[in-house]
Amino acid sequence: MASDEASLRALEGLMNEFFNSCTTNERKREIEQQLGAFGQQSGAWRHCFYFMSQTQNEYVMMYCLTVLENIVNKLWMGILGHDKMEIRTSLINFLMERHKVVAPYIRNKICKVIVDIGRIDWPHFYPDFFTNILQLIQQPETASLGLMMLQTTSEEMACPREDLSVARKQELHRLLLEQVPTVLSLLSGLLEQVLEKSSHMVTTATPPPSPNHDDSSNSSWNSSPMNSGSIISGMFQVSDKENIRPLPSLDLDSEHMSAQALQCLNHLFSWIPLSSVITPSLLITIFKFASFGCDPNSQGSPSSLSNFGSHNGSCKTTNLGILAMCCINEVMSKSCVPADFEEYLYRMFQQTFQLLQRLTKEPPSGAYGNKLAELDEMYIDKFTEFLRLFVSVHLRRFESNSQFPVVDFLALLFKYTFKQPQQEGYYACLDVWMVFLDFLHNLTKGRNADGNSTVAKYKDALTTLMSEIVRKLQFRYNQAQLEELDDEALDDDEETEWQHFLRQCLEVVAKIAELLPEEAFRTLYPPFQEYLDVYLGLDQYIVSEANGRRLNITAENECRRLHCTLRDLGSMLQAIGRLAEHFIGEMFPQRLQDALSLVERLCQATMYGTKLKLYDVHTAIPTVLRPDFIEVHAQSLAALHAYCHWLSQFYHLTKQTNQQQEKFASIVSTIADASTPLLKTQCPDKVTLSAAHLFLSLVTTVRPSFLMALPSVQTMFTSVSHGAVTTLPTEVQLLVYRALSHIFILPWPVVGDNEQEWEARSSSHVNFLKELTKEYRGMKDMPGLSQDKNMQERAKPEIRRTLMVVCDLAESVAGEVMKTRQICYQSLQESVHTTLATLPVYIHQPDVVEDMMSFFLALFQSLRVQMGVSLTERIIQTFMNMFTREQLAETILHESSAGSRVIEKFLKILQLLVEEPGSAFKTFIPSIVSLCMDQVYPIIAERTIPDIKSVLFELLHHLLAHNWRFFFRSSVLDSMQSGTETVENQQQFSAIMLAFGQSFMQPDITIFKQNLEALESLNSKLKLYQKAIFKSSLLFQFLNVLLQVLVHRSHDLLREEIAIAAYNMASVDFDVFFTTFLPQFLAGCEGLDQTQKAILAQNFKMDKDLPSFTQSIHRFVNDLRYYRLCNSSLPEGTIKF
Repeated sequence: MASDEASLRALEGLMNEFFNSCTTNERKREIEQQLGAFGQQSGAWRHCFYFMSQTQNEYVMMYCLTVLENIVNKLWMGILGHDKMEIRTSLINFLMERHKVVAPYIRNKICKVIVDIGRIDWPHFYPDFFTNILQLIQQPETASLGLMMLQTTSEEMACPREDLSVARKQELHRLLLEQVPTVLSLLSGLLEQVLEKSSHMVTTATPPPSPNHDDSSNSSWNSSPMNSGSIISGMFQVSDKENIRPLPSLDLDSEHMSAQALQCLNHLFSWIPLSSVITPSLLITIFKFASFGCDPNSQGSPSSLSNFGSHNGSCKTTNLGILAMCCINEVMSKSCVPADFEEYLYRMFQQTFQLLQRLTKEPPSGAYGNKLAELDEMYIDKFTEFLRLFVSVHLRRFESNSQFPVVDFLALLFKYTFKQPQQEGYYACLDVWMVFLDFLHNLTKGRNADGNSTVAKYKDALTTLMSEIVRKLQFRYNQAQLEELDDEALDDDEETEWQHFLRQCLEVVAKIAELLPEEAFRTLYPPFQEYLDVYLGLDQYIVSEANGRRLNITAENECRRLHCTLRDLGSMLQAIGRLAEHFIGEMFPQRLQDALSLVERLCQATMYGTKLKLYDVHTAIPTVLRPDFIEVHAQSLAALHAYCHWLSQFYHLTKQTNQQQEKFASIVSTIADASTPLLKTQCPDKVTLSAAHLFLSLVTTVRPSFLMALPSVQTMFTSVSHGAVTTLPTEVQLLVYRALSHIFILPWPVVGDNEQEWEARSSSHVNFLKELTKEYRGMKDMPGLSQDKNMQERAKPEIRRTLMVVCDLAESVAGEVMKTRQICYQSLQESVHTTLATLPVYIHQPDVVEDMMSFFLALFQSLRVQMGVSLTERIIQTFMNMFTREQLAETILHESSAGSRVIEKFLKILQLLVEEPGSAFKTFIPSIVSLCMDQVYPIIAERTIPDIKSVLFELLHHLLAHNWRFFFRSSVLDSMQSGTETVENQQQFSAIMLAFGQSFMQPDITIFKQNLEALESLNSKLKLYQKAIFKSSLLFQFLNVLLQVLVHRSHDLLREEIAIAAYNMASVDFDVFFTTFLPQFLAGCEGLDQTQKAILAQNFKMDKDLPSFTQSIHRFVNDLRYYRLCNSSLPEGTIKF
């Protein structure tokens, strides 16, 4: 037998070899096997303690602690009592003797193993576990170690892992809660002692009398509703000098101790019932530490706090501020209501107010800089998160109390917002304002008089906020910062940095406009008017030369000013567009003239841009000014697009009153003249897209009856018929085709059916579609197409283009009136027959078939009634004949994803059929069931094709839901009278149910959730679980699968949904569940002895209400897993190195 000394040397050699970079993976696996075998032998822990006491090798120490941890967590139940005592004592002694000299991660690991022992044995076999921790904290030389033990205990015991029974988890939670008051008192006292150690301790940090004292520019914030004689107001009226006293300077030990105590509090706050234990004094103490983050010059001794929450190598007391803010945010997020709630609120508001004042304090006279820019970015993030929680959780409680200086608080928040050094910080502050604006908006719902008076109270504040945001987004005032924002690269939301910035700003402006629309208009219109005047005056600086037109503005300063003006005009156009909703509806009459003037100005801007095409003019700095001209033109079109709903309301007014019809006609004509020329030439894509959207909105939203008579529209029809738009981007093409189609088929407003001119319009639409699809329709009779592969390839581009167009036209009429859909189908009829004829030719080319199936799906979704039964039957029969099992397999397994999408669309078409309420398509039900279960399902059942699976199961769900009588013909009354239940097509029904059950045994959680919801829906509406066939042959199978899923934790995100489904199944017959199913399930469970099975059955309470049953289910699953873990001890062995 080798001696312990020799074994230690061998172990050190193995560990050094394992972590040597030259060691091969194969050798590492051999070493792992040796180390694992040693850890499994009986009495390995004795060797581990010898090795730990005799080595300086940290690898060896960590390995030994891992062996001990495994023994505690997996083998502890089988160890003798005196051995447990020796292991525990040895660990504690080692920790006490060497906690200051071993590496921190080794010290932490020892703490973890000791806590693991306490997790199992405290208080029954380890009664002084928690007492020892409290004693450690109270001794200065071991306080740091005690805090480490306390935090580890909180982490490991408050929400323990599954290696404990539910009863033990509940016991631990109760034991810890009993200790919470003592622990909080201890931590609070420790933090207060740290603050008192400094001779420069600041007893209170309070604000100056006015938060605007140093910032006269924010004059709108000067008034405060604060009652100067109240106790509350006294909290805020303290001398300015006290608020700027230096923070205490902490020594290294104090920093460490404070950081650990705050970390402990942070974790404790995550699970303890705060309402019953939090006190104003503790809150004030934490806020004092939070103030450490407010002072950029507050710096303690250089050290590493990597083990105590520091995020950089140099320990600054700013880290204490961050940790304190984490604690405060944890409290805020819980929305706790302590016993002394009123004082708690006062203190919360007071401390928030004071911290904001510290952070927004203006520099001394003559000094420059932004204090926030000097502070830790993480601290700023935590503080902003705190403000968001504070405003969302507590501000509603303060707001109604006139004694609280809420307006002054908003003034500080205003300063804090616009002093943010980073854009992300600014966006976070805007989110805080949005929370406040949502609060005000909710107050005003239902014409609440109190809500409107509240908004009036904050009118000046909100107007100032809006003005500052509008100022911040203008290049005129903020060019240096705005030029830094990238306007090319797109993020995950398809936005550039600049677009994201502008949207964030305009969202807040729009929210304020909902409360104060007139003030918003007065804020935005003057700069818009000013910038637009500059833009409309540029034509005087354009000169014609031999090589084209040139902008005669060349001075660098003038070009820069023009650049800023154009950028700001683009922004103002977007902002003006966001105000469109405030001119329609019930506000339309009183704001008619303002809106009319605005729309005419926008028409002027768009017409000007279309005529001049300034982006084609040569400029001194084309890389800068050309994008600006494009942006302004696109935004002017988009702004006018936003006012189409107003224009529609204006159209109704002119029809009803016979007034201002010429003005309306002029506006429509101008929009057509401004947009249509941009749709037939190669303009910049951004401008073309905006023009297409504007023209489509004019056609679909406004619907003027005289639109087709306008020369510009007639010209566009002619050019489009000759293929003028085929070179434009696909999206623009579809918008143009849709707009021209809708001119003929959408009903005109305020016109009777006999005046709609349907016959002439229908004829024009048919001719228009014939022209668009002429080449495609000719392919049906093209000789040799079915055999000539080259001809098929040449025809593909035209086929796909035409299918894309007709598919979009079919989709666009979904939900429109019957006459519109009739005309549309009449025009598409030939294209339908052509597609049906060419489908077999391209059946082996999924990309073309996908386009064809998209067209058929659009037809079934929008024009199913117009198609009629006979054509529908013909189409479906064609599909059924073509999609044989072999063809389905080829298409599904095609190397491109187009094949899968073809089958998805096919299944969606079938779903539309099975949802039809009438009897017309019921004859297809047997064929559809057969196709799904005999052909599609076997191909995809064991393959990872989630998209097709999702669509297939959705089809099966709807097939059952809408065709229940296909399987259960007799009514409930008939079943009750006869005593039996007849099941038609039983084999198909069972196959569908088993497919659902099979899906629960697969890892795809999305399919699992979808199918679980489907079964629950069928049970809720059609009593699926109570059907005799389900109860007799399927119920136990489904319950077994659901419980096995819970036991294996494979779909843990759905554990509540699974438990509820199990309850609904069990509730069919609780007696059968408790007396038959549960014993059967336990009998089939491996890894349990009979005693454990009996305990599990006994502990499953026979409660029949949902909350109690689901609680019993979770307890049952937890304890079953726990028993299996206890029984999984590995066989003993003996290994020596």
